[in-house]
Amino acid sequence: MAFFSNKFSDIRILLTKKSFIAEPSQCVMTIINTSHVEITTFFLVGIPGLEYAHIWISIPICCMYFVAILGNCTILFIIKTEPSLHEPMYYFLSMLALSDLGLSLSSLPTMLRTLLFNASTISANTCFAQEFFIHGFTACESSVLLIMSFDRFLAIHNPLRYSSILTTVRVAQIGGVLFFKSFLLVLPFPITLRKLKYCNKSQLSHSYCLHQDVMKLACSDNQINVIYGFFGALCVMVDFMLIVVSYILILKTVLGIATQKEQLKALNTCTSHICAVIIFYLPIINLAIVHRFVRHASPLFSVLMANVLLLVPPLMNPIVYCIKTRQIRIRVVAKLCQKQI
Repeated sequence: MAFFSNKFSDIRILLTKKSFIAEPSQCVMTIINTSHVEITTFFLVGIPGLEYAHIWISIPICCMYFVAILGNCTILFIIKTEPSLHEPMYYFLSMLALSDLGLSLSSLPTMLRTLLFNASTISANTCFAQEFFIHGFTACESSVLLIMSFDRFLAIHNPLRYSSILTTVRVAQIGGVLFFKSFLLVLPFPITLRKLKYCNKSQLSHSYCLHQDVMKLACSDNQINVIYGFFGALCVMVDFMLIVVSYILILKTVLGIATQKEQLKALNTCTSHICAVIIFYLPIINLAIVHRFVRHASPLFSVLMANVLLLVPPLMNPIVYCIKTRQIRIRVVAKLCQKQI
């Protein structure tokens, strides 16, 4: 009995030693497992290097947002209430105003919250939703600018059949397809971002969420996001190339017109759209060139270019179309005079 009791005691001692030996490894595994805590909150930033002046920077930005929202709402109101403006060109302009309005309202809350109140936190789901709407309305604007260039080509190349080709029903169908296609294009962005793991980094580069900015924070494989993000950017650049092709065809048609006066009159109908295209695509092209060829670009430049892309087109498009389009300018002035009377 003593022999068996000694053996049992030796076995207990051995098991105890093994348990003590196993405990450090368990502790190490626990530390390793808890060191990668999944991040569910991101931190937005304002203007890098100008944090002390955020409150002053927010004043002109607030004014720009106010003018952009007021201007686009005015365009929509004028087109809706004036039967004489119920034409394809103005229907497409109202689609552009809707895209600008959506773009402004998508970025407004977090940008002003970050600059005015220094409230930089944003939940992951809210961030994914914001980047979906920002990229969605950006794609919408690109598609609308493309269809507006085809509209101008058709009006100049075949004016007699213009109204019969672009009927109200057909314009509504084109608009529905454009908006559906644009949001369907960016729908994988939030879905793929949700599947990524975010462990170490949580600070974004802007005061709003963008797909390319969020995916860089992931600690898991984001190759699918990189590939699809490139595909989305390529679709926008294809829109730009097709706009260039349409204007080459417009120029070819205009040069075939007999008198110089008629040529200038035809080109004058395109000036507003050309300004809108330049305002929208110039920041995109600048950002693409900087990311491709400039290795040590200032973060301030990238932030400013991204802010220009979100702020300037919604601000300038209503101003340009009110100044350059006589029909809209007359109606706006008439409405203002009517209010004063």
